[in-house]
Amino acid sequence: MTDIEPSEITKWDPGLTEKVMGLIRPLIKGYHRAEVRGLDTFPPGGALVVSNHSGGLFPMDVPVFATGFYEKFGYDRPVYTLSHDVIFTGPTADFFRKTGFIPANHENADEALRSGGVVVVFPGGDYDVYRPTISENTIDFGGRTGYVRAALNAGVPIVPAVAIGGQETQLYLSRGEWMAKALRLDKLMRVKILPISFGFPFGLSAVLPVNVPLPSKIVMQVLDPIDIVAEFGEDPDIDEVDAHVRHVMQRALDELASERRLPIVG
Repeated sequence: MTDIEPSEITKWDPGLTEKVMGLIRPLIKGYHRAEVRGLDTFPPGGALVVSNHSGGLFPMDVPVFATGFYEKFGYDRPVYTLSHDVIFTGPTADFFRKTGFIPANHENADEALRSGGVVVVFPGGDYDVYRPTISENTIDFGGRTGYVRAALNAGVPIVPAVAIGGQETQLYLSRGEWMAKALRLDKLMRVKILPISFGFPFGLSAVLPVNVPLPSKIVMQVLDPIDIVAEFGEDPDIDEVDAHVRHVMQRALDELASERRLPIVG
């Protein structure tokens, strides 16, 4: 007999996920005073949630969305997050797999979406999560459009979501692309950024030393689903769809920014 390796999505553990949500909810609701709006229009079945990414080493986008989603819909439909391979190394790898994190590739995305799961993707990745504070309210995926093809291949809608506040947990000064290049990290480690920030308690940081995130209020707005084929036809222009998604996200993020009275406080 041949042993068959179970797929990534079969490793999700709803019982463990529910316990983790119960543990982190006080942090998300208390420390970050998080709000998730717009879930009333969330579609049934598989859906690709496309979001901006904020918070440097400590992004709260997934915990904020997941706690809000599970609180409203329960644990019958898993939330998967397409993630960098680095989190699947070491002793915490199984924990991340069991709580819905899956390696970011088209095969995993397609299987998770076709199974009826909700898949969260951050097209901007590390380029987005370390954007300078001066650009904190700008939607910028760094030209990455693969998420559009993922939704098309699986026949699911794109659900745009935008969050504000995560980029106020520190003062982000630069992505440090020039520093990474000067240190040849792009050649030695395939690292293209070396972000520079200022925070508490160590002040200036180039990833290290690690500062503690400030208790910034985070608000996430989930937008109406986009049916790509219905809006753009059977053979849509990928760049056109991407431009539309980023446009509706930017408009929503601008609205959230207009509501915000003070940094961190919200």
